[in-house]
Amino acid sequence: MAAVMMMMEEIKEKANRLEIDPSSIDLDSIHLPPGEDCGIVSDDEDVYQEDNLEFDSGFGNIIVVDNLPVVPKEKFEKLEGVVRKIYSQIGVIKDDGLWMPVDPETGKTVGYCFIEYNTPQEAELAKEKTHGYKLDRAHIFAVNMFDDFDRFMKVPNEWAPPETKPYTPGENLQHWLTDAKARDQFVIRAGSDTEVLWNDARHLKPDPVYKRTYWTESFVQWSPLGTYLATVHRQGAAVWGGATTFNRLMRYAHPQVKLIDFSPGERYLVTYSSHEPSNPRDANRVVINIFDVRTGKVMRDFKGSADDFAIGGTGGVTGVSWPVFKWSSGDKYFARMGKNVLSVYETETFSLVDKKSLKVENIMDFSWSPTDPIIALFVPESGGGNQPARVSLIQIPSKEELRQKNLFSVSDCKMYWQSNGDYLAVNVDRYTKTKKSTYTGFELFRIKERDIPIEVLELENKNDKIIAFAWEPKGHRFVVIHGENPKPDISIYSMRTAQHPGRVSKLTTLKGKQANALFWSPAGRFIVLAGLKGLNGQLEFYNVDELETMATADHFMATDIEWDPTGRYVATAVTSVHEMENGFNIWSFNGKHLYRILKDHFFQFLWRPRPPSFLTPEKEEEIAKSLKKYSKKYEAEDQDVSLLLSEQEREKRRMLKEDWDKWVSEWKRMHEEEKLQREELRDGEASDEEEEYEAKDIEVEEVIDVSEEVLHFE
Repeated sequence: MAAVMMMMEEIKEKANRLEIDPSSIDLDSIHLPPGEDCGIVSDDEDVYQEDNLEFDSGFGNIIVVDNLPVVPKEKFEKLEGVVRKIYSQIGVIKDDGLWMPVDPETGKTVGYCFIEYNTPQEAELAKEKTHGYKLDRAHIFAVNMFDDFDRFMKVPNEWAPPETKPYTPGENLQHWLTDAKARDQFVIRAGSDTEVLWNDARHLKPDPVYKRTYWTESFVQWSPLGTYLATVHRQGAAVWGGATTFNRLMRYAHPQVKLIDFSPGERYLVTYSSHEPSNPRDANRVVINIFDVRTGKVMRDFKGSADDFAIGGTGGVTGVSWPVFKWSSGDKYFARMGKNVLSVYETETFSLVDKKSLKVENIMDFSWSPTDPIIALFVPESGGGNQPARVSLIQIPSKEELRQKNLFSVSDCKMYWQSNGDYLAVNVDRYTKTKKSTYTGFELFRIKERDIPIEVLELENKNDKIIAFAWEPKGHRFVVIHGENPKPDISIYSMRTAQHPGRVSKLTTLKGKQANALFWSPAGRFIVLAGLKGLNGQLEFYNVDELETMATADHFMATDIEWDPTGRYVATAVTSVHEMENGFNIWSFNGKHLYRILKDHFFQFLWRPRPPSFLTPEKEEEIAKSLKKYSKKYEAEDQDVSLLLSEQEREKRRMLKEDWDKWVSEWKRMHEEEKLQREELRDGEASDEEEEYEAKDIEVEEVIDVSEEVLHFE
C-alpha cells in the first residue's frame, strides 16, 4: 500500500511539472494494446525466442540413479549411506536431498533414487562421473537428469514417418564476394550497436550493409573463411549470414558461454564456459562443447576443472588458456596438451587417434603446420640439465617423429610457422655460461626439403632482445625487431636469394626505428612497421621488394592494426582502452590516408576474411602478366569516380559561395538601413568614405585627482 501511495505522489508531481491536471484525464478512455509486451516486439526477440527448444522444467539440479539394489527395510539405511558417500564426493547434496522410494506392498526399495544438488552443474557432473558406475557385478548405475524424463515421456509409442518437406534452395552465403566494385566488408562494434559496412575507398567513406542494436552481449567474430558472423549471448552462440542481409543461420545452446573458436575450415565451432563451484575451495567448473556448424549438433563435449584446461594457448579467462584445442588444416584433427601428454583427436569419430594420447614428458608448447598434419612440439630441459630441451616434428596419424633438434641451456622457446608450411622458425633464448643473462638465436627448419635441414641464425648482437617476429605470407622472407625500446633495429632476411638459393641471408637492417609490432600485407611484399602502446601509433609503410619506405604517418594512441584480406587497405583503430579519439582510420597499402571515422565507446574492428582463391598459381601468374589489359576497365571506373568526386567538390564550393554572397547581400542591406543613424552620429556628414574626412588631434585635459602634500625645507 505504501508503495502505491508513493507511486501516486510521483505521478502527481510529474503532472504538476508538465502543467497537467490529473482530474481532467478520463482514465477509462485509455486502452493499452493486448499482451504483456503491449504489442511492442523486442529488438532481440528473434534471438531469445526458441523455435523448438525444450525449456528446463526447473529440476536441472536433480538426478535419477537407476539400477540400485532392491533391499528390505533393515538394509535401507546401509544402502542410503553407500549412495550418499558416492555422490557427496562430487557436490553438496541438499538437506533431505536424497530420496529412495519404497514399494508399500513389499516394504523394499524399488531400485532407483533421486538426488538433489545445490546447482545444475554439480548434477551434470554427477551424471557424467557415475553413469555406468559399477557398484557390483549385478548393479551398474544408469544416471539421468530429472528434466530428461519429460522429454522421454513425449516420445510416441508408435513410430510415424517424419513429414517430408519440399526442397528449398539455401541462400548463397558467398554472395558478398561477387560485389561488382570488388570491395571488402568489415564489422565494427561501438556502444550497443554492431554494424557491417563496405569499405568504399573510392568514395572515401564506408557504405552501410546491416546494423543492429544489442546484436551481441560481449563480442562478435568472423569465421575463418568469412562465411559466418558469430555472436555471443547468455544462452549460447549464434551464426549469421546471407546473400543480401544477415539472417540467423544456426544457434548453439551453451549457457553462460564466454569464448568461441572456429576450426580453420569452418566445419566446427568450439564454445567455452566456466561456472563458479558451490564450494569456494573447489576450482571453477569448465564446459567445452564442439558443435557441427551447419547442423548445430554437439559432436563432443569436455568437462572438468579449470586446472584441467590451463596448459597451452596464448590467452583466456580465469586461468584457462585459449584456444584449448588447436586444429590441423582441413579440420581433420584437433589436439590439446595435458600434463605430460598430447591428446590428438580425429573428427571422423571425435575420439583419440589410436585410442590413446601421445606421452610427452614435460611438454610445454605445440603447434600444427598450417598445411600438413605435422605437429611441432617443444619440451624444455629436465633432470637438472642432463636431458636437453628439444623441438620435434611429429607426423599424424602415424605419430612418427620426422625430425628432432636438441637444444642446450634453453630459457625460453617460441615457434613460428610460415603460412604455406614451408618453413618453421624456432626462436631460442639461451643462458650464458654464468646463467646471469641470456642471448638469442633462431633454428630454421626447411620443412619441404629432403631430410628437413636446419639452419642456425644468430643476430650480430646476440644480446639483443627479440621484440617481434613475422613471416611474409606465402613468401620466403621474415622480419625481426630486435634491440631495446624505444628505438630498436629491424632486420629483414630471406630463406633464399639468387646468390644463396639454399641459405638464409640478411637483406637489410633498419636502424633505430620507433616500432614494436609487424603487420605484413596478406599478399606479401608490403609491411607496416608500427609503434603501438607507449610509442603512440607511429606507422611506417615499407616496400620489402624495393627495400624502401613508401610513407610515414601516425595514428595517435592506436591499439589495433589490421590489413584487409586483399592487401589493398590497412585499418588502424583506437578502441575503448583509451577514453579519447575512439574510432578508426583507413589507409591505402602505400600509406595514403583515405578517411577517418570517430565512434564513442569503440570496441571492435574486424575485416571480413576471404576464402582462398580457386585460381591455380599458373592462372594467377597469367593474370598478373596481363594486368594492364584488365586494369583499363578499373582505371576508367576510377576516372569516373574521380570526376564524380570533383563534381561533388565543385558543388560544395558553389554552395559555400552562394552562402557567402547571401551573407554579403544581407550585410549590405543592413548597412543601407543604418545609413541615417550613421549620419546622425557624424553630425550630418553623409559620406562613409574615410578619406573624405580630415583627421584632427584634439587635446583634452581632465583633472583625475587632487591631493595636498606639505613639503619641509631645511
